[in-house]
Amino acid sequence: MPTPASFVPRHALAGLLILAGLLLQVLGFTDFVSVPHLVGYAFWLATLLLWRDIPQRTRLQAGVLAGLGLAMLLVTDLHYGESLQWAGILDGNTHVVAMLVGVSFIGLIGNRRDRSLGRSVTGLRGTAGTWLGVHLLGIILNLSTVFMIGDRLARNGTLSLPQLLALNRGLSSAALWSPFFASMGVVMTLAPGMTYSSVLAVGLPLALLAGAITLLDLSRRFDLAEVTGFSLSPRSLMMPSAMAMLVLLFHYWLTPGLTIVSIITFLLPAVALASNLVQGPRWTFARTRRHALERLPAMRGEISLFLCAGLFTLGLSSLIDAATGGEWTLFAEFGAAQGVISFLVIVASAIAGLHPIIGVSVLASMLDLKGSEQTLFAFVALGAWAVGTAAGPLSGINLSLQGRYGISGYRMMRHNLGYAAVMAGLVSMGILALDIAL
Repeated sequence: MPTPASFVPRHALAGLLILAGLLLQVLGFTDFVSVPHLVGYAFWLATLLLWRDIPQRTRLQAGVLAGLGLAMLLVTDLHYGESLQWAGILDGNTHVVAMLVGVSFIGLIGNRRDRSLGRSVTGLRGTAGTWLGVHLLGIILNLSTVFMIGDRLARNGTLSLPQLLALNRGLSSAALWSPFFASMGVVMTLAPGMTYSSVLAVGLPLALLAGAITLLDLSRRFDLAEVTGFSLSPRSLMMPSAMAMLVLLFHYWLTPGLTIVSIITFLLPAVALASNLVQGPRWTFARTRRHALERLPAMRGEISLFLCAGLFTLGLSSLIDAATGGEWTLFAEFGAAQGVISFLVIVASAIAGLHPIIGVSVLASMLDLKGSEQTLFAFVALGAWAVGTAAGPLSGINLSLQGRYGISGYRMMRHNLGYAAVMAGLVSMGILALDIAL
């Protein structure tokens, strides 16, 4: 395979370290190999190699989180005399990062320019197709779906504001229920006792309502008659549906001892590699090598943010436990009222420019969740993530839209504030309903 013109040895080494972190994580699922802390070391070393290439705003947030987390750990150790396992302080959120890396291998399945992806249509039907296409494909393919569909729509000219808003809201609302999203990975790590079926029962209807609200809002504010949209083909839904069924098969029958996050981490890369092996080992090796050297280093922003948030959460929770003797929590109990307050604060912080993972991580570090409270917390976190990433000017999707299609993140925020307000009300009602059901 020829060396690309933009080949950077530092990036290549970081990509191989990220791949090594994924492999070590998968090996850790077996009973034969024990690799404590090596996963975190691999991911963090890769992050350090890529640090200078991380976007400035993300680097600032990640750096502040890591610095504060380390400072709080030092205070916990030196001032309060609490014994800490320093060898494992880099383990925070490594499960989530490994899942994100695993999900990225879906890009090796098929050809993104496959004509079976869908066709263009106009009007309200087309806009509905854009939202639905991004939502359904995005539950598996995540942010890459926005570019797949956005680039196809951009063939007819610069993307219009209604098109961009449909892309934004279609993907962000999938965080309410998709088991393949980073948001779900985070909450499953912070609240391992959550019941996914309960979250799904509330999150999926809310996601569908988000689509209806988007269509109502865009048709009222814009003339959609000439706005090009997207229409899914039945074939394009086969892969996401098959992946979801495979995950459920492993979760309930083949590997019931593993969490959904763990299953996704090894299953998606395995399926991606198997789909390439029909073309031969050399073809598979070439595509995997390119993915490791180019795609994985490009994930530096999200990887650094999740790792640094994990260190911050560990530092904050350790300091709180040391200072209070492990007896203080933000709320004595976590019910509907506390959930709504927490949700609104996290969304407000996202609109102010903080990634929702920061608010979610801080909240988790100050709670002592018991029983069904973990499920309620999970839905609060997912709702805040879905609404916060849609409206937050510095969220991953808005920064990606800005970089790819030239739309300001702050302009997206202004046009999403009304949508965020309506969704905030619906999510708050969902929190109340879920609390009653639990």
